[in-house]
Amino acid sequence: MAEVLAFRVPAGSAHTLLVWGLEPAPGLEHSLFSVFSKFGLLYSVRAHRNAAVAGPGYYAIIKFYSDRDASRAQRACNGQRLFQKSPLKVCVCTKQKGLQQQVLALNSNKCQELANHYLGFNGWSSRIITLQNVSGFDDENGDLGKILQKRSVKYLGAVEVTLPNHGVCTRGVGLGEADIENSEDPLEFVTATRRVQKLAVGKALSSAFQKILLVVLENGKVAVEYNYTQEEPTDSLTEEELKGLVQVNELPLEQFDLEEEVFSDLSFDDEFPSWGMSSN
Repeated sequence: MAEVLAFRVPAGSAHTLLVWGLEPAPGLEHSLFSVFSKFGLLYSVRAHRNAAVAGPGYYAIIKFYSDRDASRAQRACNGQRLFQKSPLKVCVCTKQKGLQQQVLALNSNKCQELANHYLGFNGWSSRIITLQNVSGFDDENGDLGKILQKRSVKYLGAVEVTLPNHGVCTRGVGLGEADIENSEDPLEFVTATRRVQKLAVGKALSSAFQKILLVVLENGKVAVEYNYTQEEPTDSLTEEELKGLVQVNELPLEQFDLEEEVFSDLSFDDEFPSWGMSSN
């Protein structure tokens, strides 16, 4: 049976394993990652100290992208010692009634990780269509005193993702924004501008990946489907039309400020042009 994976944070209970009976040890999360990553791509590994009533030791929550991988890992690891003296207990988490989990878009780093795993490093590429400074478009509606004290930097980016082996091409748009406390400090302005540019491009890349669905077959082969439910009005525009809309501020910027699970792990030490390079 085929399994469909979206570029979203795994939210279902079938993706999540509970591991308990862990002995205290240095690098516990690394040891868990080394064992469970053999069964498939992991979204996260988190180890926690037991509650006082449960006695000494640790438990861990491990999230897979694929519930099929999670199931295989549970069957293989439950009751095994693995990297410690006593056997571990591993089970698939049961769904909590009445708890609704918000499905969040993966950040750009996680999107690339997922694409590389299932499509290969040469299976996709991305490029920046446009990156425009949209700072100051809202100033006329703001308080003049606040404008003088604090300066805001906004960039709107558009990115195209291409999967040549599957004939799929998607686009995404993202908004990056930050306030500058000291607008008279040129270094702070340059640093904030660079960060906002990367944030806008990263969000646009994540937005483009939201329109891609990975169909993983039982034999390991991967097909790709276009996710029409994530389609946006701007997808039908030409590049020239899209750039023009950005320049004259006709895009509703708020809708492109995508909610992502986390974006703090984005490195700002890399060279900015690397965002526009192919993933090859």
